[in-house]
Amino acid sequence: MSGIAQEVASYSLRLYVTGATPGSSRAIAGIKAFCEKFLKNRYTLEVIDVYQQPVLADEEGILATPTLVRMSPLPLRRIVGNLSDPARLHARLGLPVEI
Repeated sequence: MSGIAQEVASYSLRLYVTGATPGSSRAIAGIKAFCEKFLKNRYTLEVIDVYQQPVLADEEGILATPTLVRMSPLPLRRIVGNLSDPARLHARLGLPVEI
């Protein structure tokens, strides 16, 4: 072992949802479970209700929900629609193969 600490990326995520609907609740629960499994202690998740913060959603160009945006590390990445497939999330978020 070389004694050099390997830097572990920290992920900043924003999840855009529409109100307190069953679909929004599923998306929130699913993303939280995914993050706890694959990014434990290495992520922040901000949930944004487009009904409550329409200006922010408009500024970010959010046209459909749910939308998950990886804010960092750059570049930004977006996943729109069904967020229930862990393999799809893993690939679209650009997570390393071994995390």
